[in-house]
Amino acid sequence: MGIGRLGPTEIILILVVVFLLFGAKKLPDMARSLGKSARILKSEAKAMKEESNTSAPAGPPTPGEQPPAQRTIQAAPGDVNSARPVNEPTDTTQR
Repeated sequence: MGIGRLGPTEIILILVVVFLLFGAKKLPDMARSLGKSARILKSEAKAMKEESNTSAPAGPPTPGEQPPAQRTIQAAPGDVNSARPVNEPTDTTQR
């Protein structure tokens, strides 16, 4: 067995150590928090990708044009306590 390879015995040993260190009550909360963070990261990456695909005009908005709607980032479905509006910059110049 090489140095970089983990077998089932090593994985079980690592899980037991993590369980003993953090306890049974903390593990579900940690997993839930990790899941929320992953969802936020995924949604932000998707929003950035969509934003780069639809480039906005470089000039100021014309009088008939409406400003872009304000987006709301929500941590998890149904979690309204952590939802907050996000003010996006309107300046499209590079800094």
